[in-house]
Amino acid sequence: MTVSTVRVRPPEGVRDQIRRWRSLPDARLLAFVALLTVLAGLAVPLAGFLLAAGLAVVALLAVVAWRPILATYLYLLALPFITGMKRGMLIPQVRLNEALLGLLLVGACLGGYLRLLRGERLVPRFTALDGPLVAFVVLSTAWPLAWLMLRGEAPLFSDMTAVFPVVKLVALFLLVRLTVHTDAQVLRCVRLIGWTGAVVALIAILQTLRFGPVVAMLTALWPDESGLVVERGTSLLGSPIATGDYIVISLALVVSCGLRGLLHPWERLVLGCVLGTGVLAAGQFSTWIAALVAAVVLLRRHPEARRRAVRFLPLAGLALLVGAPAFIGRLSGFGDGFGVPRSWLGRWDNLTTFYLPELGGFRFLLGVSPNSVLQAPETWREQIFLESGYLQFLWVGGVPLLLAFCWLSVVVLRTTRRLGARGDAVGACAAALEIAWWMVLVLSLIDIHIVLRGAGDLLFTLLAITARRSDDR
Repeated sequence: MTVSTVRVRPPEGVRDQIRRWRSLPDARLLAFVALLTVLAGLAVPLAGFLLAAGLAVVALLAVVAWRPILATYLYLLALPFITGMKRGMLIPQVRLNEALLGLLLVGACLGGYLRLLRGERLVPRFTALDGPLVAFVVLSTAWPLAWLMLRGEAPLFSDMTAVFPVVKLVALFLLVRLTVHTDAQVLRCVRLIGWTGAVVALIAILQTLRFGPVVAMLTALWPDESGLVVERGTSLLGSPIATGDYIVISLALVVSCGLRGLLHPWERLVLGCVLGTGVLAAGQFSTWIAALVAAVVLLRRHPEARRRAVRFLPLAGLALLVGAPAFIGRLSGFGDGFGVPRSWLGRWDNLTTFYLPELGGFRFLLGVSPNSVLQAPETWREQIFLESGYLQFLWVGGVPLLLAFCWLSVVVLRTTRRLGARGDAVGACAAALEIAWWMVLVLSLIDIHIVLRGAGDLLFTLLAITARRSDDR
């Protein structure tokens, strides 16, 4: 779905209001926002946190209504630093990034309404990607809840929250789709993803090197996972799997832009070194598999990259040296006497004991439940997670959802292969999306990576940018 701007004649009753609104210069609106920001700062000691937060929210809405593209920029800038916050940590039953996305969407919609008053209208134009995407979304959200009710069961709150990540990703998709229009805006999004990804990688590197302040900060945020904090690169995403996916997707985007000459040489060098080291620092087997998949797809699409890669071998050695602690720590899991890491044995035991029996009796045809998290019968753990992406599709939406994902994958890969030949920022995003989607296809054998925190947001951001140009020839 792409939008174009069409001039229409507004109703008579609002023309004076439109003229007054048009006469408001940007400087006055900015002054109003600045005043609200100052008042928010003063309100903290004088009137308390709630009033200050309210003024900050109004200022945010005003800025986004003034320039809706800022909503996308602000979300991408904050994404890797707030997404890992646990649900309900600051706002009851809501993650901080979900609350921010909701506010940004309200501001962007307000800006769209004001432009409608000015005589502009958004006319949607559907593209080849929209059909399979709609099918995937409906079968991921509405169908599991409907099938649950058709079986005579009332959906629980946990069922609602289980399908919410897909709803959030679709909302982000629409925000990016409707606000990112020009190549310059696409390149700014690329830089935001690349540099915030580098910060994520740097945090992961420092924590695996056991840098005191970073370890103390992460331990304070996740006290229950203090052991994991020093063994693997969890970063502020709070998960080594999510951190690894975020770093690999960011690295794929940086390399795709570098091959097209869209970034400064020093920018490519700094981002490549930090992100490449972060791949090892994540300390996750899935991350290393993802990096291998990314390399294969990249070298197959860009054979000339093989010659350039030779020049970066010394930097690769440096990255290996810095990321070695996490890498060696993970490999040591093969020496515990079990032949493979214990976590792999636990994963297999969960599948064969709790999930595969429930999928039997042809229950996999239409799905078992929207929520794949089970309550553990043991006392040493509280919950059990389904660690297989394709089984997750069957558990949530049955064969229809799995087929919808396959349909979406075929269209995405076909579109990205065509658009990836472009030499601009959109071509770089399409090439990175192709790499990321192949990662999802491979890694879904072991986890549900398409909705992974942070990485799923990047995936749908790239999908929105690519979808807007999917009908271009």
